[in-house]
Parts: sequence; structure tokens; C-alpha cells
Amino acid sequence: MGRPRENFGCADCGATTAKWQGQCPSCGAWNTLEPVRSVTPSSKARSSTRTTGPRRLADVGEEQVGRIATGLAELDHALGGGLVPGSVVLIGGDPGIGKSTLLIQAAARLGSSGPVLYASGEESLQQISLRARRLGLDQERVLALATTSVETVIEEALRCRPECLVIDSIQTMASDQLPSVPGSPNQLRSCAGLLVKLAKEQGPAVILVGHVTKEGQIAGPRLLEHMVDAVLYFEHEAGSRYRILRAVKNRFGAANEIGIFVMTEAGVREVRNPSAMFTGARDACVPGSVVTATHQGSRPLLVEVQALTDDSAGSPLRRVTVGVDQGRLSVLLAALNRHAGVATHGNDVFINVVGGVRISETAADLAVLVAVVSSLRNRSMPPTAVIFGEVGLAGEIRPVPFGEERLREAARVGFTHAIVPRRNLPRQPVAGLAVSGVATLAEALASLESLPS
Repeated sequence: MGRPRENFGCADCGATTAKWQGQCPSCGAWNTLEPVRSVTPSSKARSSTRTTGPRRLADVGEEQVGRIATGLAELDHALGGGLVPGSVVLIGGDPGIGKSTLLIQAAARLGSSGPVLYASGEESLQQISLRARRLGLDQERVLALATTSVETVIEEALRCRPECLVIDSIQTMASDQLPSVPGSPNQLRSCAGLLVKLAKEQGPAVILVGHVTKEGQIAGPRLLEHMVDAVLYFEHEAGSRYRILRAVKNRFGAANEIGIFVMTEAGVREVRNPSAMFTGARDACVPGSVVTATHQGSRPLLVEVQALTDDSAGSPLRRVTVGVDQGRLSVLLAALNRHAGVATHGNDVFINVVGGVRISETAADLAVLVAVVSSLRNRSMPPTAVIFGEVGLAGEIRPVPFGEERLREAARVGFTHAIVPRRNLPRQPVAGLAVSGVATLAEALASLESLPS
């Protein structure tokens, strides 16, 4: 039998120590150490639970694990193809962004193939049912549970054997074995550990909803994100109807995959053609507007980059960006002045990526500078032209990954002209798309004159 051992955990940072102290040795907080009871198995118990020894990977047979389709194609895309049985997914986002709405919709569609257990510590059963009715969802095979006890959730999951278990939210769950309040680091670590064990041993896919801090990070210790298999963030711009579900960690798929949704009165609706959505509403007659092709996760995405330049009138220069790195903009403007002779010393420069998309790759460099030049010269760009490429400090236009995929996506949406790095010229012509390759920044700006007006 295991020997009970009592440690002490900090309610603020989650650090543990063997004996009680007035001050946490890790974070320095006073009177935050609480008893945490654990069990150390004896050597006999350890040997009895070890059923198999290590095996060579070459001897492990290949088993195909079927993914579970959620019924929402964009959610499946962000997950890398759907839920993996036995996996644990953590979804975070701002309050009111639509996390619970998205998951109750997914639960209703998942219920058509197997039982789904939706455990909520924030809403009553009546509130969950009211929301499902308002969204017009089929509630027949969704099992709802209103509790904050993680032991109760696990007991019900073992009884009804759901295909998927949704916890809304992990910060409201608490273990009866710990004296700390729900949401504390010790409770989060313990509850998450129990749910991960349930997923790995019994096989249900577990989805955890996580609260976020004012900095936008999931509340609680970072250990929580290390314990789960996938971490997704639900993002949006203030006042925008669009929602972007971004995977920042995924053990079963590519990171940085995104799913795009729009919030409506009938709930969260997926966007099947995001490239057309982000570029279809642009005004072709506005200077400073350029379309670029980014690559998000495993798929190309066309987005509109807007630039606005204005006379600073002697005040300190401003460089404001939304969706791109502000420091990167300063580097690009310096390259524009040095290698193309276009100075912005007396102008404020504002950059915005339409739709709340955040571009973290350098493929948008050339589009940003072309938008700045378009705004400076008050000349609008052709509505059927797409531009991408990385700008180096020497003024060279460097190639970017997945060039042909970006061009095919542009042609599919209806673009007819493209300016790309010379080394990204396609090996085979892309139907309906005239592609111009450039090697330097000056050559790229000169090629704009050849585009149709």
C-alpha cells in the first residue's frame, strides 16, 4: 500500500515544498502554502503496476487511429483533421468570444455518432438547454452535467462512456482531495492531471475550456499547456464578427493552423472560403490597399494589407501596426529609403491587416512596402493583383515557402496578376494568372507600372 505523504503547494505559483513555511520559496508570497496530500507507491506496488517493459520503436506495430469529425470543418481543420481519441485539447479565449457556443454546437453534432458529455461548472442545466434551444441544436444525444467536482465528472464519464467529454471550464473544477479554491494552481494541476489520465486510459477525447488573463494567456500555471495534447486560442478584434481559432500547439497536427468563423444570432458559423471573405469586400479604388498571400498552418490565405501615410507636422513620428510586427515595419521602411529612394522621414505610417488576421511570417514584407508606396503616391493598386515576398536588408527580394500553393490560391479566388520573388516563379504556368518575378526592391516598385489599371 502507498504511504501517504503531505507536501505543501503555493496557491499563487503552484510550487511545492516538503515542509510548511510562512513564505513561498519560489514566488515570495506570504501565507500561501497549503497542504497537498499525495501517495507514494511502495516498491511492490510499483513493480505490480509495471505490466510491460520498454520496446524498440521498430517493433511497435503501426495502428491507424481514426479521428472524430466534430461536424464543423473549420474546427476540424484547426485540430489537424478532427479529434483524436484519447487526446486532451485546451481552448482559451476572451470572455464572451464564443467558446461555449462553439463547443455546444460541436457537441450537438458529435452526438450523432456517439454520446457526448458536456460538464459545466459555470451554467446550470437549464441555462445549457436554453442556449441549445436558441441555437436550434439537436439535444437528444448530448448528456449535460452541472458540477464543479472533477471526481463527479470522472465518475459519470466512466459510467456513460462518452466519445467526447467537454469541460467548461477547467478553472471552475476542483478536486475534493485539495483544500484550495477552484482555479488555484494546485487545483488546476490536479484536475487536469486526473482528466488527462481519464483520456489516456479510457479513450474519450477531452476538450477543456480555459479562461485567459488580461495579457491573453490561459490562466494558471504553464504546466497546464504542457500537459495537454493541443492548445487552441479563440481570437477576434474588438467590434469584429469574425473569430479565428488558432492552434499554437498540436501533437497530432501542424501548429499555427487556423479555423475561421463568424458570429451570428444563430451561433458560430464557419467560413468555408476565408480568402474570398478577407478580400471580397475591399474597395479597389482606395490607395494603400494591397492583397498578399500568407500561409497559415497548412493552407494559403489571401488577406488585405492597408497602409496609411500622413504628414507628421513636426510631431514625433508614429509607426502603428495591427496584424504585423511593429519592429519589422521600421526595418522595412529603412530598406525602402536606402534601396528604393522612397523616404518616410516626415510621415506617420499606419499598417492594418483586415479581418483581424495576424501575420507572423516575412512573406508579407513586399506587400507592406507596396501599400506604403501606394499611399504615399496616392495611387491605387489593381484589384486583381496579389503581391508577396520577403525583403532583405540589402534590398533583395527573397523567396518564401509554398510559393506555388499561394499562387494557385490566388488564381482560384480570381486574381489575374502576381508579383513574387524571382525564385518563386512557378515551374508550370498557373492557369489564368500572369506572374512577374522580381529580384530587388527597386525592380518590384518598377514592375508596378506594368500592372493593368
